[in-house]
Amino acid sequence: MTEKTVVKFEEAERRKGVIIGTVGLTCAVLGWLARNTPALVGAVGLVATYLMTGDRYQWIYIWKKTCKRDWLGFRVLLKTIVRIWIWERNGTTVVSRWAEIAKKSPNKKAFVMGDRSLTFREGDEFSNRIAWYFKRQGFKNGEVIALFMETQPEYVFVWLGLAKLRVTTALINTNLRGAQLIHCLRIAGCKAVIFGMRWSKVSDYAITEIQHEIRDIPLFQYNSPERSTSSVLQDTAPLASELKEMSSEPFQDAVQAKPRDTLLYIYTSGTTGFPKAAIITNIRYLLIPLGVYNSAQLNSSDVIYDPLPLHHTAGGVLGAGQAVILGCTVALRKKFSASNYWSDAAKHGCTAAQYIGEICRYLLAVPPGPNDRAHRVKVMVGNGLRPHIWEEFIQRFNIQRVMEFYGATEGNSNLVNLDSKVGAIGFLSRLVSSIYPLILVKCDEITGDIYRDSNGRCISCGPHEPGVLLGKIDAKKAILTFSGYADKTASEKKMVRNVKEEGDCYFNTGDILVMDHYGYFYFKDRTGDTFRWRGENVSTAEVEGVISSIVGLKDSVVYGVAIPNVEGKAGMVAIADPEKKLNLTALAKGLRSSLPAYARPLFVRILPEPPLTATFKLRKKELVEQSFNITLFDDPTYFLDQKTMEYVPLTQKLYDDINQGVVRL
Repeated sequence: MTEKTVVKFEEAERRKGVIIGTVGLTCAVLGWLARNTPALVGAVGLVATYLMTGDRYQWIYIWKKTCKRDWLGFRVLLKTIVRIWIWERNGTTVVSRWAEIAKKSPNKKAFVMGDRSLTFREGDEFSNRIAWYFKRQGFKNGEVIALFMETQPEYVFVWLGLAKLRVTTALINTNLRGAQLIHCLRIAGCKAVIFGMRWSKVSDYAITEIQHEIRDIPLFQYNSPERSTSSVLQDTAPLASELKEMSSEPFQDAVQAKPRDTLLYIYTSGTTGFPKAAIITNIRYLLIPLGVYNSAQLNSSDVIYDPLPLHHTAGGVLGAGQAVILGCTVALRKKFSASNYWSDAAKHGCTAAQYIGEICRYLLAVPPGPNDRAHRVKVMVGNGLRPHIWEEFIQRFNIQRVMEFYGATEGNSNLVNLDSKVGAIGFLSRLVSSIYPLILVKCDEITGDIYRDSNGRCISCGPHEPGVLLGKIDAKKAILTFSGYADKTASEKKMVRNVKEEGDCYFNTGDILVMDHYGYFYFKDRTGDTFRWRGENVSTAEVEGVISSIVGLKDSVVYGVAIPNVEGKAGMVAIADPEKKLNLTALAKGLRSSLPAYARPLFVRILPEPPLTATFKLRKKELVEQSFNITLFDDPTYFLDQKTMEYVPLTQKLYDDINQGVVRL
């Protein structure tokens, strides 16, 4: 609802309130004068007068417009809370829940990818072999093993097998390299690495590049059945062949895990520094798929299309969890392909599919074809679908429902758009907001600093006021817990205390949202220095550190810049080069070897002097405001050509082509 619409709404409803209130007051007077008239007439008149005067008419109107939505939301929330409460009370874990699912439909396909699939029975047997094997290797409860492997049907069953041994698995992003990769292994205390072959050349192995620095960590290579190439790394155990010797009989540890025990580490970028290892407990892994399952109104006969990487929460928990926790069949794809998305969905008979904002834009960019509607997908589940392409997307691909949601890997602040409201990331009831304790509070939109009143309490936002979203932490309730990160210091930084009253504690999402009069929430921006590009969070501090090393410790500022009609923000770096010695070729080469594609800056601006303030702090606000608009400054600026992967001068024509969408990003 725009501000103009809100004004019209208020004026119309105020007139209606005056009319109805006048009628109500008249009825009350007549009821008092005509003594033989039932007293009910007068009572109704007084009630109507009370309700329809002042601002109370707004709440009547809001209730009228949102009661159906709120009732649906209440049922979904209640259903999810009750099931999670029962599971936690019964000591249910992911392993024990999986055992129930696998036993119920042993011959049903659990995961499908291309022409390969694993049934629930085959997946269970594979996970048993993993458990027996690593028990023989001496691994035990509480230890951590990293899984650095591309998407394949066996992926989930590797960490599920380790979970049977009560070993925690750290799911490592396969795009990471060098220092980033080493950091992720060290921060979680990994005792071993299970990795899969990705390319044919030895020089392309991410593990090969760091092997000399992790000599204390045993390596286990698993090649999927369609790969026959043997390991080229020394001191590496060939896991695939050795698993064949292991028993597939059920594995059960002597001591059972508990619902709040750590199951996985999933890495997420913070506002500064390297990726953080977010703790995913058993109960959280149970909660996320269940919440989506109930919200999307799925059942075990549904087939889910999941083309997202399994080391992410969206692909590996929300998507894959539909098979592990709820018995659906999940169709996987090793790497997202816009041209094959709908043909894959049709081939596997998918009835629901996942997306992130970028995926929707890429799908619309593909020329219309027969596959656009030759599928059975009725509901799309994901986040980041931009409002301006929302209706075009559902019309072209014949989608009945879009279930946009909001949430973070480690957070407890989740929102769901249950009624396909265009552009909304979810809602809270305006009438009974206390049911789910989320709150928008006023903050500095650039720094993220939260404002407080004279009593030291956070200041709540009203409709159409942007603010940072906070979620109340309550360790007694599974849906409100915050398990944090492997790094406890990082966990503390995400908590805000004394928000509404002394002693309370909230999770800080770091995201600025806006709520309208009806309780719908809309994403506005991210606070701090993190920006999102190609579905990934990019830490500016991390990129600045890499660039500084490449260019000889020159001052550099990294920030995200918006490009018209493109999801997220592209990376841009301003580098101080007063001596004009910056080698752009070396910079591009260094970035390719040190950073994943999504973290490499698309734009480079050369500054004549260090961008410092009077207090020797890096000046970023002005640079962010100027973005890559070369009409606002004279500094030499370059663009990362997507074909040559080299930096080329950002000319006026190239600038215009980027803004008009001629250049594909």
